[in-house]
Amino acid sequence: MDRDRDRDRDAEGVAEAVAREMQLMSPGVRTSRVLTDRLLDPEFTEVGASGRRWDREAMLAALPDLEGAAEDGPRYEPTGMTGVELAPGVVHLTYETVIDGRRARRSSIWRKSADGTGWRMYHHQATPVPDAP
Repeated sequence: MDRDRDRDRDAEGVAEAVAREMQLMSPGVRTSRVLTDRLLDPEFTEVGASGRRWDREAMLAALPDLEGAAEDGPRYEPTGMTGVELAPGVVHLTYETVIDGRRARRSSIWRKSADGTGWRMYHHQATPVPDAP
């Protein structure tokens, strides 16, 4: 019985991380510092597809101007999103995106905050997928 309860809790954590990951791809969230602020962990870091390393403040400042933020511009098209709870309160997601014809493999680590604000992205990595020869 405890194993079933743990599995349900794991699935709930993964589902919540997936939902929040999808929010971060939404132009309405990307252009709102308030909404994005709620989704990024205070210790957030990212290594983008460009190779640039981002911290939380740099990402919050730049996100409204980055790809995928314009309502009438290209949007992220995610596929194959899967997740696993690595430890209580820590979820790892992997998936691919296409935006404006460019593919990237992505990996995110989400952790549940102790302050009751829910799941927040702790780290994100994007790796470009080269065109097939």
